[in-house]
Amino acid sequence: MSRISRNISIILRAERLIAQRHLTIAAKRTGFYAAAGLAVGLAVVMLNIAGFFWLSVTLSKPLAALIVAAANLLLAVILALLANSQNPQADTTAAVELRDMALNDIEAEIKDSLSDARETVAGIRRDPIGTLTPEVFSAILSTLIKYARRRKE
Repeated sequence: MSRISRNISIILRAERLIAQRHLTIAAKRTGFYAAAGLAVGLAVVMLNIAGFFWLSVTLSKPLAALIVAAANLLLAVILALLANSQNPQADTTAAVELRDMALNDIEAEIKDSLSDARETVAGIRRDPIGTLTPEVFSAILSTLIKYARRRKE
């Protein structure tokens, strides 16, 4: 049973590491999307200014404003692509493998314990007295002694 508790502890630690990594990636993505939103906001402002200058004055002022707006849009696209390129799976592969190994070990130990219990029950059915090993006999005897002491009190 100590293997089961150890494996459960490993699973919980692995899950915590995976969750922390997912949270870190989500925070980074949020920052990139916020920066992209700011760049888009600046681009909209610049496009508005460029449109105004283009309609009201000469060609050189609006052309400069359009170039600045295009640069802001390019920056927004780059930031959005960076946000989408963040992948927590690459960083959590080892933790996922560790969790899966622990789960498989727990499953194997439970199957072994069930198999041992079935064999013990089958042995008791065949030969109830012969299957009482010293450990089982001493456990039963200590339980009976404790029960007898409680009855005295």
